[in-house]
Amino acid sequence: MRLAPPQIGFFTLADLSPAAGAGIGAGALIVGALLGFVLFRILTGQTIGKAKAEAEQLIRVAKAEADAQARQVELEAEKRVNEARSRLESETESRRSELREDERRLKKREDTLDHKLEGIAQKEEALAKAGEAVKARDARLAQKEQEVENIIRRQNDELLRISEWSRDQARAALLERVEEEARMDAARIVRKITEDAQSEAKEKAREITVMAIQRYASEHTSESTVRSVAIPSDDMKGRIIGREGRNIRAIEKATGVDILVDDTPGVIAVSSFDKVRQAVAVEALEKLVADGRVHPTRIEEVVEQVRKEMDERIQKLGRDAVLEANIRSVHPKVREAMGKLHFRTSYGQNVLRHSMEVAYISQLIADQLGMDGSVARRCGFLHDIGKAMDHEMEGGHPKIGMDFARQHGEKEPVLNAIGGHHGDIAATSFYTPIVMAADAISGARPGARRESLERYIQRLEHLQAIALDHKGVTEAYAIQAGREVRVMVDAQNVTDDEAAFIAKRIADKVSEEMTFPGEIKVTVLRETRAIEIAR
Repeated sequence: MRLAPPQIGFFTLADLSPAAGAGIGAGALIVGALLGFVLFRILTGQTIGKAKAEAEQLIRVAKAEADAQARQVELEAEKRVNEARSRLESETESRRSELREDERRLKKREDTLDHKLEGIAQKEEALAKAGEAVKARDARLAQKEQEVENIIRRQNDELLRISEWSRDQARAALLERVEEEARMDAARIVRKITEDAQSEAKEKAREITVMAIQRYASEHTSESTVRSVAIPSDDMKGRIIGREGRNIRAIEKATGVDILVDDTPGVIAVSSFDKVRQAVAVEALEKLVADGRVHPTRIEEVVEQVRKEMDERIQKLGRDAVLEANIRSVHPKVREAMGKLHFRTSYGQNVLRHSMEVAYISQLIADQLGMDGSVARRCGFLHDIGKAMDHEMEGGHPKIGMDFARQHGEKEPVLNAIGGHHGDIAATSFYTPIVMAADAISGARPGARRESLERYIQRLEHLQAIALDHKGVTEAYAIQAGREVRVMVDAQNVTDDEAAFIAKRIADKVSEEMTFPGEIKVTVLRETRAIEIAR
């Protein structure tokens, strides 16, 4: 599309001639240039003024910000100065407090030193006075010694004149008299020292014993030596017995115990010297009663199963006891034997728990005496191991236990403690009497052992009968649960010496005829009474 030429006034550029058009164009160009220049100057002037105004504004803003930042810097500097001043004042005050505390301590120390110096001065003065008193006493003693020597010399001269002895003879007689007096004094001193030592030893032994009992107070679960099995009905009792006693015989053959069946309803008794066999038989009977199936084949199966379980239980009991007693390097057979002691009782006291108690009491006594507590604990733990097999071998349990322990690697002094804790062999180490004392403490302490009422009454009556059997005894009473017997003698027919002899004879006879735990005290009382009646 082509544009039309511009119009100027009433005509257009196209209506003009080329020359005229060129002139007009040049003029218009000049005018435009002038107008452009004028406009450029105006615009430039406005721009410069605006830029100046903006620059001034920027300068003012920059100054304001600079003033603000300067004030901020001044405030921060002043704040830091104040903080530094506060810290310095605080440190200064703290240092002043420390200095005041140091000064106070120094003052106190100076006062203490002054007091000590005063005390030392007073002691020195007292020592000086005491020294003077000692010197004066020494002088008096020297004077008295001189006087004594003069008297002795005059006496000797007088004796020589009277007896016509020579000086050598008199000197010999005097020395003999002095020697005799010195011997008597020495005998009195020795006797006093011996009595004091015995008294102190008894007191120390009593203290160690009481301490051992107080520090070890274990609970005892006493098991009855009579084992019985409850039978729910007479029909079940008949099935246990079996046709013509077939089942009873099968149980006895499988377990090695005696089954006692009487008219007592609901009970079958199990008797055996071997407590492990007895326990196996009791558990087997309880399982048979609960199961209800009772015949020889079933009996053999149940007994074999219970025996395996019992072996595992014995091994576990032995391991637990060894761990509890902290005994190391124990042969498996020894552990098994100790586990069997769980089923053994003595006067109702569980032998395994008794062995544990003896082990701990032995350690406590040995520690107090400065000996090896671990060795004493091992001796006490194994001292009754022979009771696990004394029903199978001949001899007492100390010898059986000592031989068994020797076969399984135990050494002295453990062997001597096992074999000698009842005095069967001589003690070769101090651990054996320690175990003997611990064994007596464990068995004789109150509540450790028990017995039936009938046996208890029989024992008391036997004890009184032994005392009354002696000539001169008028009355006898067993007291302290049979631990002491009080004996009254006729003062008219029995002297004090005879009373002591009667007490010894009663004690010896009790030891020979009776079996009892611990010891029994025999007290003989001799009393003289003078009675008159006023009328």
